[in-house]
Amino acid sequence: MKVIAATNNKGKLREFGEILSELDFEVISLHEAGIYAEVEETGSTFEENALIKARSVAILCDLPVIADDSGLCVDALDGQPGVYSARWAGNDASDAQRIDKLLEKLEGVEDRTARFVSVVAFVDTDGTAVTSEGVVEGTILYKPVGNNGFGYDPVFFSTELQRSFAEASDEAKNSVSHRGRALRGLCKLLRR
Repeated sequence: MKVIAATNNKGKLREFGEILSELDFEVISLHEAGIYAEVEETGSTFEENALIKARSVAILCDLPVIADDSGLCVDALDGQPGVYSARWAGNDASDAQRIDKLLEKLEGVEDRTARFVSVVAFVDTDGTAVTSEGVVEGTILYKPVGNNGFGYDPVFFSTELQRSFAEASDEAKNSVSHRGRALRGLCKLLRR
């Protein structure tokens, strides 16, 4: 069954496709579905934003839609950047610019504990919505390490993997990542 992912982020599309393939879902991007919509994330939580995105796309098509909202929550920054992770350094900032801002804010800070949080929302053609949350704990490194991944992956040191997400293979990262956990939780819910 085809499912539209309410994203054009290639990294997210790859993760969605790999994990949701166990349900025989063929995940396609907004552009592949011929949808060119920009959805404003106006929610104050990851769950609200995921549902806003999924529902906004669902009204434009007759296929199920999956969307997520995820972000990095740093304890020393009172949970920032949180739901603003993608636009924390400005709407058009690059991953490198977001990382630079994070490292600047944490300069001289010893407590670098952090977590990635992801909420995935699935909206079916009848409007039924299901959400699942995933969390992964770690710390923020002092400089980027590794060449894989995207976003804050080069500075997020996974406690479980004992390396940065950018040093991990896709398979290893997906096994512990926040989005991977949220997607696997969603798979369990959808099987019911």
